[in-house]
Amino acid sequence: MRIKPSINWLFAFIPVTLALEHGEVPAPLVFFSAALAIVPIASLIVRATEQIATRTGDAVGGLLNATFGNAPELIIAFVALKAGLLDMVRASLIGAILANILLALGVAFLLGGLRYRDQDYNPAAARVYSSMMLIAVVSLAVPSAFSRFFAPEETIRQETLLNVGLAVVLLIAYALYLVFMLKTHPGAFAAKGGHGEGEAEGAHWSLPRAVGSLVGASLLAAWMSEILVGAAEGTGQALGMTQVFIGIVFVAIVGGAAESLSAIAMGRKNRVDMTIGIALGSSIQIALFIAPVLVLASYFIAPQPLELSFGRAEVGALMMAVLIGAVVCGDGRSNWYKGVQLITVYLIIALMFYFVPDIAHSG
Repeated sequence: MRIKPSINWLFAFIPVTLALEHGEVPAPLVFFSAALAIVPIASLIVRATEQIATRTGDAVGGLLNATFGNAPELIIAFVALKAGLLDMVRASLIGAILANILLALGVAFLLGGLRYRDQDYNPAAARVYSSMMLIAVVSLAVPSAFSRFFAPEETIRQETLLNVGLAVVLLIAYALYLVFMLKTHPGAFAAKGGHGEGEAEGAHWSLPRAVGSLVGASLLAAWMSEILVGAAEGTGQALGMTQVFIGIVFVAIVGGAAESLSAIAMGRKNRVDMTIGIALGSSIQIALFIAPVLVLASYFIAPQPLELSFGRAEVGALMMAVLIGAVVCGDGRSNWYKGVQLITVYLIIALMFYFVPDIAHSG
C-alpha cells in the first residue's frame, strides 16, 4: 500500500512493539512504541476510507470509518470485560466519546480553519448527530441516577433489568438511526462543504483493494491498541496518573487514535462533512451500539454483569461536552477558533479528571 513517505518508516514500530512487549522493558517504552505504530496504520485507514467515500458519499464513508475506527475500542473492551476490569470499561466509554466530540473535532476545526479560513458543512446532519448524542447522554444518566439513589451499595434486580432493557432499546434506536441515514433520508447527510485535495490525491483504488486495506488496517490498529492499553496502566503509574485519568483520558485517546486521526485529516482536506460524520458518528456508535453490546456480552464473558452506572463527574462531563458540541457545530460553518473552543473544554475536563482522586470515581 502506498503511504506517504514521511510516515512510512513508522511501520517499523510494529515489530519493535512486539519485541518490546515480550521483553523485560518499562511499560512507557511499550506504550509509546505502540502509539507510534498506530500512526501509519491510521493513515492507511484514512486513505482507504477516502477511496470508499468517493463511491458511497461522505455520510457512508464517515460511518465506515467510525465503525472500523471503533474496532480497537470494542476489542479492548471485550478483553477488559473478560478480565473483570469493569471500571476501566466504563471509563473508556466516556473517555472515547469526550475525545471524539471535543479533542478530535476541535483539532480538525483548528487545522482546517488555519488552511481554509471558513469551512462549510451540512448543518442538518450535525443537528441529527447532536440530537442522537443527547439521547445517548440520557441513556447513560438514567441508570447512573437509578444506581445512586436506589442501589448505592449493591446491585438489585430492578437495576439489572433496567440495564438490560436500556441495552435493547439503544440497539433498536441505533438500528433505526442507520435506516434513517442510509435508506429513508440519505439526503439529510449529503455533503455541503467543499472538497479539497483529498479527492484528487493519487490514483483511484479498486473497491476490493480499498475494502481489504480498511479491514486489514483496522485489525492492525486493534492489535497495536490492545498492546498499547496493556501498557497504559503501568505508564500512567510511572507518570503519576490516577486510574480515573488513565481510563477516561489516557486510554481513550490512544485507543481511538485511528478515527481521531482520520477526522483530523479530513478536516485539513476541507472535507468537514466527513470529519463530522467520523467524530460524532463514532461517539453515537460507542454510546448506542458498543455500550449496550458490552452490557449484554458481559453476562456471558465477564465475572459479573456490566452496569451503565457512572459517577457524577463522568455524567456531568459528558453532558457538558454534548451540549457544547451541539452549540458549536449547529450552524454549519467551522473556523479555527471553534476548534480552540472545543479543545479548551477538553483540556478543562482532562484537568478535572487528573486531580479527581480514585475514591471519588464512584461518587
